[in-house]
Amino acid sequence: MAVSWSSARHVIGSGTARIWQVEPLKNKENLISMTTTGHVAPDNQAELGDAEYKAIGDFRRALREFLEFSDNAARQAGVTPQQHQALLAIRSYSGYEAMSIGELADCLMIRNHSAVGLVARLVERGLIMREESQEDRRRVLLKLQPRGAALLHEISMMNIGEYGRTADRLSQVLRRVRALNPAPSPQKRSPQDRS
Repeated sequence: MAVSWSSARHVIGSGTARIWQVEPLKNKENLISMTTTGHVAPDNQAELGDAEYKAIGDFRRALREFLEFSDNAARQAGVTPQQHQALLAIRSYSGYEAMSIGELADCLMIRNHSAVGLVARLVERGLIMREESQEDRRRVLLKLQPRGAALLHEISMMNIGEYGRTADRLSQVLRRVRALNPAPSPQKRSPQDRS
């Protein structure tokens, strides 16, 4: 028997859970393995050499360098990196209504109770406000307060200059990384597909 990811989803609140199912292995030549990123790769891949590991390492380093820069910009502005990420997620959300706490948890990849605490701290600081949904009074929606919007703008302006430097470096590294696996990457699901 082999374990595979089913395309079916089980809806839990505003998030989704993956459903794993056991299926008989039909053809050992088509055996696949799931990587931690969710990409599927053949088990019989060629060995990775120095150049491949260098490309992977350079890619991860470029991402870490940008995130470190952005985290420092958030701290300099007086918020934690996670609070900055929450402000950005709330501001950039494009759903039918404002973002809910569950959607924030999903976006930041944290547990719902952690998002509740994060929201409470942001409300306490006057950066966001909670509001009841007009469509479903059980849903609590999140909106930026003027102070939160100004803080997000300040951090974003610091990050914009770094985006150019990071983009230049990442474009070079990505060419090398893409050469490792020419298969197209999976399409990102829209928020509507998650419910």
